[in-house]
Amino acid sequence: MSDLIIEKLQEQRAVFLNSLKQLDFQLAIDPTEDEIIEIEKMKISTIEELKKIEQEIAYLSSKDSS
Repeated sequence: MSDLIIEKLQEQRAVFLNSLKQLDFQLAIDPTEDEIIEIEKMKISTIEELKKIEQEIAYLSSKDSS
């Protein structure tokens, strides 16, 4: 059961990583100051979500191995 949950979390992680790539690309195409601020805010929240997913994956993985 937790293997399925881990797989879903890994899929979510891939989506968030892709989002970060997109945000970095947006920063590379000469955004306005306001856009830069918004992009940076979105990057911070995306990274926070990634950290949560990573922690959950680590927790479930360690739970499975014990």
